[in-house]
Amino acid sequence: MSTESGLLEPAPRFWDLLAAEWIKLWSLRSIPWFVLLSALAAVGVNANAARAARAHWHSGPPPFTAHGALQEAFSRPAAAWVLLAMGAVGAIAILSEQTTGLLRTTFCAVPARREVMTAKVLVVTAVAAVFGVLTVAASVWCDAAILYGRYTGVPLTDAVALRITAASAVLAPLGALIGLGLGAVIRHSVATMVTLFLLAFILPVSITDRTHLSATLTHALPFNAWYRLTLPIAILHAPYPSTIPGAWLTFAAWAAAPALLVLLTVPRRDQ
Repeated sequence: MSTESGLLEPAPRFWDLLAAEWIKLWSLRSIPWFVLLSALAAVGVNANAARAARAHWHSGPPPFTAHGALQEAFSRPAAAWVLLAMGAVGAIAILSEQTTGLLRTTFCAVPARREVMTAKVLVVTAVAAVFGVLTVAASVWCDAAILYGRYTGVPLTDAVALRITAASAVLAPLGALIGLGLGAVIRHSVATMVTLFLLAFILPVSITDRTHLSATLTHALPFNAWYRLTLPIAILHAPYPSTIPGAWLTFAAWAAAPALLVLLTVPRRDQ
């Protein structure tokens, strides 16, 4: 890039692109408060689930195993909220630039468009990953405090406990990537949020698993994949049960597809 003095400016390093995307994301006034309130809401819903479970326990041996009690730390309403909230953060990260024209300005300053979008994907994923880890840690702590004395503790190094906590933590960056991809393709705030709401709340409870086709569609949803991963035991009563490897593959597909959509569509469409 030439300057008025005729000298060449060095091309932006990828680290510079990451820093720029970080600044652009947190410069949105709603993002810090929204992320904080979303985390508090998720932890509060999980803590309330643990409180309700304890309230229904009476004297005698605890009816839940340690894994079952750990599952109380990650309730389904909180998981749906995390998926929706982080999806909204990912969507805002791209829609805020598309609707204002800032994305074209960015591409004029940095012609390496795919590198710019790669930096955006990484920053959004990292922010959501930290959100997921902190939310899971706080939920586990609250669960242990509320259910203290009602079940024997289980170390997080246990295979099932590790799967439950890992799936719940990964749900946040997964939602952010889905929102980022939907925002990049749909390019309309209301339509993007409605689609996110359908994925997080409506479709998981609308599609049954009584037939092979409907079960396949159900297992392909990110929320249902998370629910399968957080079950301590296998689903034996379902006619077409999902599997642990299949649920992880669903997570991987929903993470990779939006990222590829962002990298392939945005640099071409935003001329």
